[in-house]
Amino acid sequence: MGMRKVPFLVGQYYHIYNRGVDKRVVFKDNVDLQRFIQGMDEFNSLEPVGSLYLNRFKKRDPDNVKLVDFVAYCLNPNHYHFILTPLVENGIERFMQRLGTGFTMFFNERYERNGVLFQGKFKAVHIDSDEYLMYLNVYVNLNDKAHSLGGSTSKWITKSSWNEYIGENKENFCNKKIVLDRFNSPKEYKEFAEETLKGVLERKEELRTYFIE
Repeated sequence: MGMRKVPFLVGQYYHIYNRGVDKRVVFKDNVDLQRFIQGMDEFNSLEPVGSLYLNRFKKRDPDNVKLVDFVAYCLNPNHYHFILTPLVENGIERFMQRLGTGFTMFFNERYERNGVLFQGKFKAVHIDSDEYLMYLNVYVNLNDKAHSLGGSTSKWITKSSWNEYIGENKENFCNKKIVLDRFNSPKEYKEFAEETLKGVLERKEELRTYFIE
């Protein structure tokens, strides 16, 4: 296995993303989406995980050490974006290997298929400045709007950490402190994000590497 061009250092932030092989849809319905989200949560453990199905009947260890912190995420029909920081050495690599393998096994069994599900190794970009982190946070949280996938009548299955950031649900999945500490309220963050999204859309061609179709 070759060395990655981007080394993963504890305490640094990384944009992680990938899509389905041949641009295929990997989240066909809410069952797929919820299974992937369950993996995002339960595979994020320093200890061996085992069966996610059997884990449903076990009490979660409150002293569990996580491999990574999520800063933001989005799940679109055929691709995902994460902002992660590793908490232990090789945390991102270990977490992503578990997540990808576990979901592929689930998906292949459910849809009676074989082979790889995602397009090669996940992609990774080091977030090397505060400005870049804030920009990517908005890009990830509002990725469905960047792709025009949202709306109550949309046929697409999507989910992101957006509602968690603006306080419209009680989830505490992401470590939002590094972003929200810069604002006086979730409302102020929301205004910043919606204004920043306009710039994202204006730069869509320049950012086409990230605009996974």
